[in-house]
Amino acid sequence: MEKCNECIKCTVDDCRHHHNTKNYCTLPSIQVGTHGANPGMTGCTDCKSFAQK
Repeated sequence: MEKCNECIKCTVDDCRHHHNTKNYCTLPSIQVGTHGANPGMTGCTDCKSFAQK
């Protein structure tokens, strides 16, 4: 059974690390990054640990 990390909430079903039945990540930690040097909105950041299913 796949274990979820309840410290990392996630709703990205297309990610390989998304838990199959819960809205959590299965990785022990993630890397968060940005599109530019001065992010000003939520949409300017990304989960760099994302992996396509």
